Amino acid sequence: MSTESSSLEKLSKDETLRLRKTYIGGSVTLFFKEDPLKIVRGKAQYMYDEKGNEYLDCINNVAHVGHSHPHVVKACNEQMSLLNTNSRYLHDNLVIYAKRLCEYFPNKLSVCYFVNSGSEANDLALRLARSHTHHEDVITLDAAYHGHLTTTIDISPYKFEKMKCGKKEWVHVAPLPCSYRGKYTREKVPENEIGELYAQEVQKLINNAHNSGRKIAAFICESMVSCGGQVVLPNGYLRHVYKYVRQAGGVCIADEVQVGFGRIGSSMWAFQSQGNDIVPDIVTLGKPIGNGFPVACVVTTPEISKSFEKIGTEYFNTYGGNPVSIAVANAVLDVIESGNLMKHADEVGSYLLSSLQTLKLKHPLIGDVRGKGLFIGIDLVKNQETKEPAAEEANYCVRRFKEEGIIMSTEGKYENVLKFKPPMVFTMDNAKYWLRVLNEILFEIESDDALTSGSISSRSSNISESFESSSEN
Repeated sequence: MSTESSSLEKLSKDETLRLRKTYIGGSVTLFFKEDPLKIVRGKAQYMYDEKGNEYLDCINNVAHVGHSHPHVVKACNEQMSLLNTNSRYLHDNLVIYAKRLCEYFPNKLSVCYFVNSGSEANDLALRLARSHTHHEDVITLDAAYHGHLTTTIDISPYKFEKMKCGKKEWVHVAPLPCSYRGKYTREKVPENEIGELYAQEVQKLINNAHNSGRKIAAFICESMVSCGGQVVLPNGYLRHVYKYVRQAGGVCIADEVQVGFGRIGSSMWAFQSQGNDIVPDIVTLGKPIGNGFPVACVVTTPEISKSFEKIGTEYFNTYGGNPVSIAVANAVLDVIESGNLMKHADEVGSYLLSSLQTLKLKHPLIGDVRGKGLFIGIDLVKNQETKEPAAEEANYCVRRFKEEGIIMSTEGKYENVLKFKPPMVFTMDNAKYWLRVLNEILFEIESDDALTSGSISSRSSNISESFESSSEN
């Protein structure tokens, strides 16, 4: 081991990349594989590379209140200087935050379990559901992602469909309830019926499971679907699904790991956008709760908590709920409240969505614009009538955004959806700049010069095959 002390920021980018390739597993991927960014500093909605170049961060929903927020940093430093231990000792931070957090939920959701990540939260949610129902099977959505643990990969088609292990017998996959690109769309059926029609697909899965002698433990669903393509659930979907699942003896899990803490602007939790009376049995939280610090949470009912106690195994998590992570979580909540960040997300998000609908009229590449608050997806298509996914064009957009100092990424089954989930401090001026750059990039792609220059490759066979098969459904 070298005794020479040097800051990692002083390594050349090439040396950093070489060391990463040598010592870090190859499956740990990077953004911008051809020319990855080396990020050494972050502030608010901006990140900076080793040369001091500034990038507007439009995809980091983890740095919820902004990179390196001074109030969050101060809370972390102060608590770290006093104590960091496990939750088997009494500590005020834990109980104060749990009480404070539960006040944002409907009354029946009043018991917390603190963990370290969204993956852990969803894993624990499954344990709670199975302890309470004494059933095993889980209903999940097509293209869903709920974490990287063995159990959460098992309920994440986004992952297991690409793996040899495939789908487990106890997993049932419901169609992604997308009203633009799915089994039931606005073109085929009245919009006010779409939610119920997709919910009936869940009822069919329940019936099939029961006919096979299986029982449903839980239905798990992101309250707005992220990896599946920034999909907003159709109205009435959760109302009907929750009813069917509960009638079958299962519980309903709302995954708010990516969309919680006011991101949608109109409410603290995205499940509330389906109606004030829609209340899940278990809610999982992660990512924004600690602004990048490893902390996550499961919130559930006293009844489900009691069932978990009855199985006779204590629950202990070495780092979950430690004083430092909870000090950070408290500070994040401070900033959300004092900065009126929910209202801010609503105002900026409404402006963006309205402006994007106007851009859609100008650009045939835009097939659909969907979202709420600072959770937005732009579905790019080669043809607005056939909805053929424009994956290459989406990837071109991401590369060009980077050249303009903006960090973007793609999402969805065909990687053709531009995803937009910036820190909540993203400003109206940021929005106007982002829209101007997007407009210019789309004009580039649609021009003859861009199409004939070779910048955008022809559609690959696997994308073509995927689209053709989806068109048959």
